[in-house]
Amino acid sequence: MNLGELALYSIVKIAILFPLVMLSVAYLTWLERKLLGRFQQRLGPHRVGPFGLLQPIADGVKLFFKEDIIPTNADRILFILAPVLSMACALMAIAVIPFGPSFQLFGYDLGRVQIADVNVGLLYIFGITSLSVYGVFLAGWSSGNKYSLLGALRSSAQIFSYELTLGLSVIIPLMAVGSLKMSGIVDSQADGFWNWWILSPKWLVIPGLLGFALYLISAFAETNRIPFDLPEAETELVAGYHLEYSSMKFAMFFMAEYVNMITAASIATTLFLGGWHSPLPLAPFTWFPGWFWFAAKVFVILFFFIWVRATFPRFRYDQLMHFGWKILLPLAMLNVFLAAVGLLLAG
Repeated sequence: MNLGELALYSIVKIAILFPLVMLSVAYLTWLERKLLGRFQQRLGPHRVGPFGLLQPIADGVKLFFKEDIIPTNADRILFILAPVLSMACALMAIAVIPFGPSFQLFGYDLGRVQIADVNVGLLYIFGITSLSVYGVFLAGWSSGNKYSLLGALRSSAQIFSYELTLGLSVIIPLMAVGSLKMSGIVDSQADGFWNWWILSPKWLVIPGLLGFALYLISAFAETNRIPFDLPEAETELVAGYHLEYSSMKFAMFFMAEYVNMITAASIATTLFLGGWHSPLPLAPFTWFPGWFWFAAKVFVILFFFIWVRATFPRFRYDQLMHFGWKILLPLAMLNVFLAAVGLLLAG
């Protein structure tokens, strides 16, 4: 495949995946509001369209036509740049995630459902997601509001604290596979759930399960979700870093959060849950295409995100820091040590 064909195939994949991701973001907001309504014994969205299915579209139209306000004491350039940076980082991380096996379009083999299959895919994801903190910090600083600045400082400290645990939690599958290539990690988990790296090799059962749990907890903190939503904290900071934002700038922060949720769930599916592979390599499981299994696993994790929001209260800030530095980080380091010892003893 020459460079021109590679570029063309990448453009086709972007044209397919980008609308699907944005549609998923829109209806993830509907799903969350609907599930929270059920959890809290109310109806949730139900007036706009059947079952409220047109509510995301109505919200988007409303935000598009709302007045775009920029505070007089704000840094205008940075104030506009911050939501763009957050949204761009959220979308760029999706480029290396393998959503499914090879597929054909009009007789042409386009390869895996993955925009770019790079050798350091996981490092790329962590590099891009680390940049997202700049969008949040610039938003808080440029707004010229003390509550926004406090939210930005909280977010910076929170992301720096929990990224260490997040990085250590994904080392287990990397040690077992010996590759940073996302598609290579998925390929190593084929032929049944017993080859997923939370269960196999057998000596990695405990480190693998613990790594998966540590990843999920850290992902909550990285995406600013309850019980780690201290940067927004409506009861204390009246929405924190996006307090001064309105119209589509606010919508971009809102969409970036949900894109990050989808990215976090997709990484968990890729590293720990077999990617697009079915749980059992036999019928009727093999009748379903790979993208179906990937979407099903991501949906289960996203449901867990929403379930936790409806269940747990918010941490105090000192509790969040204590939990991250004194409990999760030592546990993650011990987990890597146990996995290394297990792999060494296994030869």
